[in-house]
Amino acid sequence: MPIRYFIAILAFSSIFFAVNTQASLKLPATVKVDPAALEFEPMCDPKISPSWRKAQVIEGVKIEASEQCSPDNPHLIAAVVKGTNNVSMDTLMKSGLSPDAIIKTDDIDGDGDPDRITIKLEIIELNGRTPDFEGVIPTFDIAPGIQPGAWVFAPKTSGMSTENFESLRANSLLRLPSPVIRVEVGDIVQIVLENTHYFPHTIHLHGVDHPFSHHEYNGGKYGNDGVPQTSEINLMPGERRVYEIQPRQPGTMFYHCHVQTHTHLAMGLAGMIIVEENRPNNWLQTLNVGGGKVRHPSVAIKEQFDQEYDLQYHAMDKELHEIIQKYNDPRLIARDMNRRYDLTDSTEDYFTLNGLSFPYTLRESMIIAEPNQKIKLRMLNSGGEMVAIHTHGHKATITHYDGVEHNPAAQITRDVFDMAPAQRLDLTLNTTNDGLHNYGEGAWLFHDHREKGITTDGMSEGGSMSMIAYKSYLNELGLPKVAHGIDLSVFFTKEYYQRRIPIWQDLDQTSSLGAAGVRSGMDSETRTTMLNLVSGFLVGILIYLVIARRQQAKAAMTSAISRLKGLKGSKAND
Repeated sequence: MPIRYFIAILAFSSIFFAVNTQASLKLPATVKVDPAALEFEPMCDPKISPSWRKAQVIEGVKIEASEQCSPDNPHLIAAVVKGTNNVSMDTLMKSGLSPDAIIKTDDIDGDGDPDRITIKLEIIELNGRTPDFEGVIPTFDIAPGIQPGAWVFAPKTSGMSTENFESLRANSLLRLPSPVIRVEVGDIVQIVLENTHYFPHTIHLHGVDHPFSHHEYNGGKYGNDGVPQTSEINLMPGERRVYEIQPRQPGTMFYHCHVQTHTHLAMGLAGMIIVEENRPNNWLQTLNVGGGKVRHPSVAIKEQFDQEYDLQYHAMDKELHEIIQKYNDPRLIARDMNRRYDLTDSTEDYFTLNGLSFPYTLRESMIIAEPNQKIKLRMLNSGGEMVAIHTHGHKATITHYDGVEHNPAAQITRDVFDMAPAQRLDLTLNTTNDGLHNYGEGAWLFHDHREKGITTDGMSEGGSMSMIAYKSYLNELGLPKVAHGIDLSVFFTKEYYQRRIPIWQDLDQTSSLGAAGVRSGMDSETRTTMLNLVSGFLVGILIYLVIARRQQAKAAMTSAISRLKGLKGSKAND
């Protein structure tokens, strides 16, 4: 091969790799996700009437205003206060409850309120698999597009489990968390569990004053503690059981299923049960469906507080909750839950406050305050790990642990509240702007300070975050007016929790922190392959040249050796 060809090949290769290297080092363009491509949800549920937010009187029941953008149904509140046996058919129909859901009778002590209460609960599956189509039914979203499978205790309802024949969305009474139950000290309470599910279940009244055996029911055949191993047999599908209590002490308590507790409680079969102090004419809001603001507080609470809120924290392992979305056969679900699922290897993926994760917590689980108020907060941790709730801008005082009043001299004021699994705390939130209890009005965050607690399936912002929002910081929808042009609407999209949006793309006009586009030039794998091919080709040329010119190389080497010997001989003769 003429040497000029060899030099040309080397020159071409050098130029090719220099150009390609320059092209590959060029930064890719920034790609900004167009908001028009996102599926924005209304920030407030459009199916909820704004009239529900107003203070009103229904069936003689005074219902406090709720500034939340998705408040509770006031007709439901009237029905659970008076009892479904004591309201008009119009109110009953608007509540969605069954006529025998809450029966209130017999003013035994003559103080103006009923003392014999019957509460009927069903067990409902949310986001479970159906054999009829690919999908889950009835659906309940804890955040945009997030639908973990769940089981809940639910008040006995009338009608369908979905909103209507055309909707897959769950009836509003069928939701996470299981409802808060309120009774009065001395009430004779029967909680009737109708097992409408495909698995056995029970109710354990955790912390509530109750006898071990229920001798008045069915000749004492069944226990009253809800524990299949010691107290009673499992309540099988299609059966019903009565749990009877007459509590003697007030406090914030807990109820949950005690069958395979490690999975059934985690699936959502858990709620708060609150025993209120006895007062005359004390008609209670027997159920708080969804938790949040209590719009008809008890007489004892109104003596000391301006508002009351129920706050249940719960966490879910996606692996467990997906089991009921894999199968429609109870045998396969039982196999995976009881014999294959290993709780010791579990991870928490979803973190909820009153059954919802951020941003849905802003719809109904904000604490809405005014200056110089005392607000009662009742908290429950029904998850499997410790939580650490932090209140921005406020320090609240712990007054009760697990339903028992703490020594007033030792009540702790702090801004992080630790709760172990199943633990309850009663807090007093004082909104006096004194630099200790409160730092002034605002839209103050409150959240789990374990950092994973503010995520939804690992994506932040999410989790059990909510706000202590002052009325002066609410817009006309009842949502917080956030400062500096911050837009909360991006969180109300499925795409955000599908990780499709660069979360900082709108921080500046150039979208400098948007998504990186496709890099120009060869990708690194192709470039490496080409380099290997060209390198091999050049090595082959060099080997060819060595072989083709070996005679010339040999003659040159012989001549060089001869000259070297000649030089040595000349030196010797000298």
